[in-house]
Amino acid sequence: MSMFHKAYIPYGGYYSTPFVKWQGLLQNENSIELGAKSSKKWFESRNINPNEELDYVYLGVTVGQKSVFYGASWAATMMGAPDIPGQTLMHACATSTTSIFNAATAVEVGNVNTAYCLLTDRCSNGPHTIWPNPKGPGGQVISENWNLDNMSADPSTGIGMLMTAEKVAKEHGFTKEQADELIFRRYEQYADALKDDRSFQKRYMQPVEVALSKRETVLIETDGGVTETSREALQRLKPTTENGIVSFGGQTHPADGNVGVIVTSQDNARRLSTDSSIPIQVISYGYARAEKATMPVAPVPAVRMALERAGITIDQVTTIKNHSPFIVNDMYFAKELGIDPMTFNNYGTSLVFGHPQAPTVGRLLIEAIEETVEKGGGYALATGCAAGDNGAAILVKVG
Repeated sequence: MSMFHKAYIPYGGYYSTPFVKWQGLLQNENSIELGAKSSKKWFESRNINPNEELDYVYLGVTVGQKSVFYGASWAATMMGAPDIPGQTLMHACATSTTSIFNAATAVEVGNVNTAYCLLTDRCSNGPHTIWPNPKGPGGQVISENWNLDNMSADPSTGIGMLMTAEKVAKEHGFTKEQADELIFRRYEQYADALKDDRSFQKRYMQPVEVALSKRETVLIETDGGVTETSREALQRLKPTTENGIVSFGGQTHPADGNVGVIVTSQDNARRLSTDSSIPIQVISYGYARAEKATMPVAPVPAVRMALERAGITIDQVTTIKNHSPFIVNDMYFAKELGIDPMTFNNYGTSLVFGHPQAPTVGRLLIEAIEETVEKGGGYALATGCAAGDNGAAILVKVG
């Protein structure tokens, strides 16, 4: 299948919670429970009965939580759809893209009429897993810290994610001065999303209520953990590796949060939209695996595949959002595709607002849709890299 024709996202048929920097206010929330709770609240706000409207749930999660074995069916029950089946998907930081692709494919072939993608993760307090070691004397075990160990080294190469960014930066001659200038631009773009009392973010962002104790709750309405910066502050930061260009300002922070997206038929999308005059059609999906230890490279071939399948070129895309765990991702993306790095990732990116993994590109897609509506319609592209030098891209047409 090269291009979709029947899969649509209702305008307004999605939400994102704020993203909260890890070890913050969401650190003790089971991400599946929180995602289901957020979805239930969102369905109620839209007067949607999920048990009647949905046929299938795709639960995207990358960091194991208690009871993840029951995954999508447990989440469906908690969100008010106890009769709806589903499956749990894990594709590292491409989980959103791949979940929406699977949902669109199911709709396209007529297997599902209305699918729901619940994309949720908690990087805080990541699980530490142990397995018996049959060859280990004295009761030794094999252990893994889900987050820290996997960020520090790819088992295929032994190379950490940061070093993949530095490798690409060195191969392409990128400098820290160039990096700092683009980082500052990303913060300017995020600041645009906060103007007019956060009018842009309020189109899609749903607050989260968290219990601090039996008597006290807190309402989280905005992203937590976004650092204020300046050109001068960025210039003062030293690279985190010797002879590198990526400082702490040039990399994202792990975070907690969730996103929900409905994928359905054209007629259902029109009925479920908050504005039926704005169709959002899923057009194509692209994927790739780059050369080993060059993770920031992977989105480019994935985008090229998605564009080729759609029969368009990058200059025909109205809005581009690229997941940028490192600023090198955006630098390489712009260079290879021949676009101005200052002009994409408007209203922010994961470099600034954080990276809860599974929901990250889902939020980028939602923001891309809303920005494209602002511009009067066109193609919206959301893409990003994933662990293992993977890349994935989703292309939609708005209006």
